[in-house]
Amino acid sequence: MGGGGFGSLTPERARVLFLLAARASAFVLLIIFAVVFGTLLAAGSGLSGASGAISASWLAVHQVPLTIGRTGIGLWPLLPTGLMLWLVARDCAKAADHCAAEADCTPVDLAWIAGAAIGGPLLVTAVCLAVADDASAVLALQPPDTLVAFAWVIGLHLLAVIAGVGARHWRDFTDLLPIPLPHWVVPGVRAGIRAVWRLLGVAAVLTVVSFLLHWSRIGDTYHSAGNIAGALGLTLLSLAYLPNALVDTAGVLLGGQVQIGAGSLSLFGIEGAPVPAVPLMAAVPSGPVAAWWLVFLLAPAAVGVLGGLDCGRGTDDRPTAPWATLTSAAVAAVLIALLGGLAGGDLGTFGRIGPEVAISAALAFVWFAVTGYVGMLGARWFAPAAVGTAAGAAEYDYDDGEYEYADDEYDDDYAEDDYYADDEYEDDYYDDDDPGHVVEVDGELLDEPDALDPEPHAESDENSDIVDAEVVEGDLPDNPEVDGR
Repeated sequence: MGGGGFGSLTPERARVLFLLAARASAFVLLIIFAVVFGTLLAAGSGLSGASGAISASWLAVHQVPLTIGRTGIGLWPLLPTGLMLWLVARDCAKAADHCAAEADCTPVDLAWIAGAAIGGPLLVTAVCLAVADDASAVLALQPPDTLVAFAWVIGLHLLAVIAGVGARHWRDFTDLLPIPLPHWVVPGVRAGIRAVWRLLGVAAVLTVVSFLLHWSRIGDTYHSAGNIAGALGLTLLSLAYLPNALVDTAGVLLGGQVQIGAGSLSLFGIEGAPVPAVPLMAAVPSGPVAAWWLVFLLAPAAVGVLGGLDCGRGTDDRPTAPWATLTSAAVAAVLIALLGGLAGGDLGTFGRIGPEVAISAALAFVWFAVTGYVGMLGARWFAPAAVGTAAGAAEYDYDDGEYEYADDEYDDDYAEDDYYADDEYEDDYYDDDDPGHVVEVDGELLDEPDALDPEPHAESDENSDIVDAEVVEGDLPDNPEVDGR
């Protein structure tokens, strides 16, 4: 390719890619070093198992299932994983901005960005797997399957690349498709992402309320902490698992079920079971369920209506073709499934803790498709002035093949008489020989002395005339330049 982008790897572009490959991983490793060494020093244990703990922590941040002793752990906190992916997505966005500043991002440029964002963490993962294998003689840590670990790392960082680059340069991704992307896809994707954020926001409010209602039980969980360091560790552990709890609560709000070991939790029933003794689990209601809990089903309904309003106002969705609304529901269902898969897993003897992924995704699609359709109809019927694309932009009518402009696109002042200056059109624009013009002449022709005539007044009587003439011809032609259009 040409000189733009990362196709020709100049030193400046190599520096950008190196930072992309190393910065987020280095930051995560620094935090892991601080936490591991701080924990070991606070516990008064030796540092012989520090390398194995660091390797296990790196794999845990990437949600890789591990087996410690005879206990299998697949339920890892989402907060460190989310922060890491946010750092990677931000660096990918900056790299794409650097590429776009010189030229449009090509598939080769996107491949460079994705390769750098994934290659650095893969290298660290390979080192951690080797260290975990060596540390198994000191710690009761079984190294995970190499392919499984690499698959988790590649999948998570690929999601970060798509999110980071797609948020600012989504057209570069659509250019890779073999067919043109329908116009309603991107607005539908954005509406689906907003719907998931809104649902998680409602889940956060409900979780806080549940904490307040079970405040006495939260205090009981700290009795086993022993000292201040233990209480601080339980608090940090609960905060790290808080995003997992929000995803579980979102699944309950959708009408689904959260599995807690041998028990379960939903709006329709609760089956008790032993839970981990951490403050976060104290917010889980113990039952029995109340009939008024069904009011919480209004949350996904309201979120779906808001998503439908977004699609109705920002796209050309119609009752007979609600493609953006359906796209929004599908994207929300996929995101709920991804979050549910990340938020759940096995936790030793407690069993699996997490939402029912398939049920939650199906319910999310139904809720956001049905109530989203209602919201889209409301945007079309009750808020017609707000429907359409952004103000001042043309909306393409795909049925008639014509561009239609909003009624308020042009102000009334645009057509006022004083819009055009009086001297904008010169008089000599009009040709007197054109029979389609109307020319009116009303003036005097006076004889003035010629500067080169030695006798200026010699023939003044003969050349002195007063002309008063009016010529009336046909109508003006329908000329857009003459009419000011």
